[in-house]
Amino acid sequence: MIIQRLILVVRTLIGALFIFSSLVVLLNLAPQPELTGAMKSFTEGMIATGYLLPLIKITELVCGVAFLIGRYVALAAIIISPVIVNIFLLHLFVDPGSLGIGIFLVVGNMLIGYSQWEKYQPLFQAR
Repeated sequence: MIIQRLILVVRTLIGALFIFSSLVVLLNLAPQPELTGAMKSFTEGMIATGYLLPLIKITELVCGVAFLIGRYVALAAIIISPVIVNIFLLHLFVDPGSLGIGIFLVVGNMLIGYSQWEKYQPLFQAR
């Protein structure tokens, strides 16, 4: 019972975080902070491709909505996993000062995955 509530809270927080962060970027709702060094190069590279940043933000938006409304959660957790791994590694190697958000996303997505284990189990069975 407590685990289910914890997973609901984590799923809601991650969903809200992804919805908010994607809408801010996609709709240009706030000025972007001034970046320096490797973080600036990384962000400029994503923007320069013309497709990568919008693709990531649309993925975050769709998965965030799925987490928030509680539908297709197992699928959303799988789809968002590469984005979460990249967020974690980016903060680990490029911006360690904000590593906390990366840790929260990794642990939170692992909890969500744990809650959906019965849906993932067939993927791990040899045929």
